[in-house]
Amino acid sequence: MMVGGMAIVFSPDALAVDYNKRTFIQEDFSHQDLRDNSYDLSSLRGSDFSYCDLRGVRFFSANLEFVNFEGADMRGAVLDSARIGHANFTNANLEGAYLASVKITPSTVIDGADFTDALILKNENDKLCDLATGTNPDTGVDTAESLYCP
Repeated sequence: MMVGGMAIVFSPDALAVDYNKRTFIQEDFSHQDLRDNSYDLSSLRGSDFSYCDLRGVRFFSANLEFVNFEGADMRGAVLDSARIGHANFTNANLEGAYLASVKITPSTVIDGADFTDALILKNENDKLCDLATGTNPDTGVDTAESLYCP
């Protein structure tokens, strides 16, 4: 796989990689094991992380606008202060993820996402509740219930 002009080989036993402060516009990371990688302060606008293993990945203050996280395993991921407008979290598992100070837009898709035990500030959680639909196919958890929506 080519990322930012570099050849990257991913394996199940790969060590975590630091991609902090880098720019990856419309990169295809789909179907990769990226556990514990760090993308702090990176611009990932329009990139595809669909069906990735993103457990423990850090996206602190990253630009995640228009990013596709469909079906991604994001348990324990850190998205604090990230811009996630227009992102797709369809059927993603965000159990225990840290989403404090994220910026949600009405065009963010969370159909079937599981936010069980995720840390989200109330005002952003309310925005997610307005968007909440579906049930996660892997965990069986209703999106609205995982957000404690009224």
